[in-house]
Amino acid sequence: MAEQQGIRLGIIGAGGIGNEHMKGFRATEGVQLTAVTDVFRPLAEQRAKEYGIELVCDSYQELLESDVDAVVVAVPNDLHAPIAIDALQAGKHVLLEKPMAIDAASAKAIVRAHRASGKVLMLSHQQRWEAVYLQVKEQIDKGALGHIYNTKTGWVRRKGIPGWGTWFTQKSKSGGGPLIDLGVHMLDLSLHFMGSPKPVSVFGTTYAEFGPKQRGIGDWGRPDWSGHYDVEDLATALIKLDNGATLTLDVSWAAHTSIENSGPYIYLMGTEGGASLKNGEGMLHAELFDRTTDVTLSKPVSDEGARLRMNRHFVECIREGREPLTSAMSGLANSLVLEAIYESSRTGSMIQLDWSLD
Repeated sequence: MAEQQGIRLGIIGAGGIGNEHMKGFRATEGVQLTAVTDVFRPLAEQRAKEYGIELVCDSYQELLESDVDAVVVAVPNDLHAPIAIDALQAGKHVLLEKPMAIDAASAKAIVRAHRASGKVLMLSHQQRWEAVYLQVKEQIDKGALGHIYNTKTGWVRRKGIPGWGTWFTQKSKSGGGPLIDLGVHMLDLSLHFMGSPKPVSVFGTTYAEFGPKQRGIGDWGRPDWSGHYDVEDLATALIKLDNGATLTLDVSWAAHTSIENSGPYIYLMGTEGGASLKNGEGMLHAELFDRTTDVTLSKPVSDEGARLRMNRHFVECIREGREPLTSAMSGLANSLVLEAIYESSRTGSMIQLDWSLD
């Protein structure tokens, strides 16, 4: 790649999340937005004008044939695996939107393609780069929490079903509802805080009490009332890890509740301390001089934002040839757990995770 020009980056998918990536990478040093494509070409042309992108491609295959060094894959979930695999086989570095894939078999196929490619594959879990969460991880790495043996996490929305009737609510395209949309963020972040232990078994249940009745509709995306809804709107699970720790997960797009002010939360319980994280704010807990002690964590006033830090990490991994924090195997871990929750709900049984790549 031309060092003076920076990494030549192509964007596959010019919709809402693709637009967020274009905003972020335009402000990221060492990156040149070079190409964009979308199934709706007028949208790709609009983004090209907005961000000064020279090349608009008719297909992602055409974009992969161009001289880009890396691509962002920001398309509906069912297309993540085929596009990511094609990009890796074309010799491109890949920043892949979450979830990694709509099922574990597709996620394993991505891992195999990644290993054969020698290229960087990074999952776009920007939550890991939030300022308060970075402070918590720093304390964890210093041993302040000891062994984290139990974590409770979730992201509960009271009224927030996105794009009813569109690909968001069609299992064949999305892979699922809030579990795969919101739960994947909290699962990834929790496992990261816990030291990335390997999930080994899952017991879970999913419910669809709002969506089929066209209730609980949120303001993200435009509904398509001629479409359909066949995903869950609430999921709950208990996950056992190979180091003996446990993780509970609760997520919803719609529910009659006020839990956690309808936002994301994580409670970490360790042998030496704990942490409570709610809506991007945090508090550390300990016992000193036989008394409970709490320390409040806050985001810096001039915080540059999680996406810029995530983008820089992607660039550094490409330049230095190292594995990203949100690696292919972290993406596989998430996919295995998500699929196991759906299977456990279907069968009523605990599911053992299969980590083989055969």
